[in-house]
Amino acid sequence: MSQIRIVVVDDSAYNRRTISKMLEGLPNVQVIGYAADGEEGIRKIIDLKPDLVTLDLEMPKMDGFTLLRIVMNACPTPVIVISSKSEEEQVFKALEFGAVDFIAKPTRNISDELLRIQEDLQKKVLNVFSLNMAVVKRREALLANVSTAVDPAVRKKKKIASTFPQVRKGAGIDIVAIGSSTGGPPALQSIFATYTEMMPFAVVVSQHMPAGFTKAFAERLNRSSAFEIKEAKDGDVVSRGRILIAPGGRNMVFEVVNGEVIARVVEPSPKDKYIPSVDAMFSSLAPIYGPKLLAVVLTGMGNDGSAGVRAVKAAGGQILAEAEESAVVFGMPREAINTGLVDKVVSLDRVAKEIVLRSGYLPV
Repeated sequence: MSQIRIVVVDDSAYNRRTISKMLEGLPNVQVIGYAADGEEGIRKIIDLKPDLVTLDLEMPKMDGFTLLRIVMNACPTPVIVISSKSEEEQVFKALEFGAVDFIAKPTRNISDELLRIQEDLQKKVLNVFSLNMAVVKRREALLANVSTAVDPAVRKKKKIASTFPQVRKGAGIDIVAIGSSTGGPPALQSIFATYTEMMPFAVVVSQHMPAGFTKAFAERLNRSSAFEIKEAKDGDVVSRGRILIAPGGRNMVFEVVNGEVIARVVEPSPKDKYIPSVDAMFSSLAPIYGPKLLAVVLTGMGNDGSAGVRAVKAAGGQILAEAEESAVVFGMPREAINTGLVDKVVSLDRVAKEIVLRSGYLPV
């Protein structure tokens, strides 16, 4: 492996030292520069041309958002945001501006608790050479055209069940299950913002994310889609026109109770390497929905979803995978494709349309 050269940007001297120590504990990793604010960070990034930047968002002189805008325009570089849980809304804004991932600080205070992020930080840093920065840059431009404001017409359609379009008799799917990881939040936003009217199917999502962030993520998605989008709670009913987002740090699985399909939010098992588990979600849905299930595997590192894809196909369901040309990280889609069970490989800008085509929706 080539050496990964990193610049650490954080206004806390303690945090800079601690993050650098955690990074330099990895082989082939070198911290080549530090910055205490955004202005200094810009100079270091342009002068040193690192392979990766770790970034605090709240800093004097120039904040992390301004730094991100300048970096992505001047010299696109992978950026991992290291932010406290109280800044969850800002984290998703940073991902829209081009950050490739984020790590949650255990506390906003200067504390040895920061050491708790070491394993997550090291894992994400080692993924840097799997990132497709050209895709990150294109997605930033795409999301610049996605409004996060609620259109009055969209709000009205969320409240009126009769706005569901017609579906061909006996055709289509009842539920879409989507799994994603690195690069997933902007990808999901671009898909769901495409829907300006409620569709006649339910959607469930397992996006790898730590606890404490998915509620804000769901609320952000909800502002730009005709679907009702919410963080799942245990016992939530699966219904068409609704999107349930698995809570960070927990698994979301499904069962039938009194004729209704409900979500169960459960603790992950020791065998779950990725959480929320896409495999667990797919596998629980397959026997319930059979051929009425469409599973979609989007960008992400690792192989989560590949075992679930097998369960979906065995039950007669359909499977889509994101194409390499649009994936920030092609790991999860590649592993799904390698099962030989994927029905179609599509670029991100085609995913929303492909879902509608397979839903049996009859346009008026």
